[in-house]
Amino acid sequence: MPDSANMEHQARLTSGDFTAADEPLALFAEWLKEAGASEPNDPNAMALATVDADGLPDVRMVLLKGFDAAGFVFYTHLASQKGRELAATPKAAAVFHWKSLRRQVRLRGTVTQVSDAEADVYFATRPRQAQIGAWASRQSQPLESRFAFEQAIAREAARHLIGEVPRPPGWSGYRIAPLAIEFWHDRPFRLHDRVVFQRENTGAAWAKTRLYP
Repeated sequence: MPDSANMEHQARLTSGDFTAADEPLALFAEWLKEAGASEPNDPNAMALATVDADGLPDVRMVLLKGFDAAGFVFYTHLASQKGRELAATPKAAAVFHWKSLRRQVRLRGTVTQVSDAEADVYFATRPRQAQIGAWASRQSQPLESRFAFEQAIAREAARHLIGEVPRPPGWSGYRIAPLAIEFWHDRPFRLHDRVVFQRENTGAAWAKTRLYP
C-alpha cells in the first residue's frame, strides 16, 4: 500500500467517526466489508455464546452467512450442542473481533430457526464435499476415531454419487434478531471508542448510547 494511502487508511481507522452513525446495520456492513479486505482468514467468523440447561455458558466460533434487518444468520446441525441449547433457550450473544482493524462488534438477542426454503438455498451453495460432510457428521456426538468419520464420509459420497446433494433434515440455520449491538474501536492508551445501539423489541427503533471505555 503506498505511503499516502496507508496514512489515509490509518487516519480513517483512528478517527472515531463511526460514533456519528445513527443505526447499526449500515455501520456493521461497512466494518465487515473493511474486514474482508484486511483479515487473513474468515472475516465473517464470530464467537457464538449459548447457555445449557444449568445456565452455564458455551461459546464457539461459527461463520456468519448473512445479515439484514431481520438478523444475523449462521448454520449448523440441529442436534449439535448449540442446536440443543438454542432449542431450550432461544437466546444468544455473538462477538466479531477483527485484529487487523482493532475493532470489535458485540450483539445479543433472540434466536429463531430459518425457514426450510432459506436453508435449502444456502445449502445448495456449499462445496459438494462440505455437503457430503454434513450428511456424514453427527456433530457434537462422541467419535471413536478419525477413520470412522472418513468411512462415514466415503459412504455418503457413494450414496450421493450422482446428482445434487439434498440438505440433511437435521441441518439448518438460526437467525439472531439483535436487541443490542455494540461497536468498539481501539484507541491509544486504552481510551477506546464504544457505542451501543439498543431497542426494546425487534420492531422498535434503535437508541444509541456512547459508553466509557
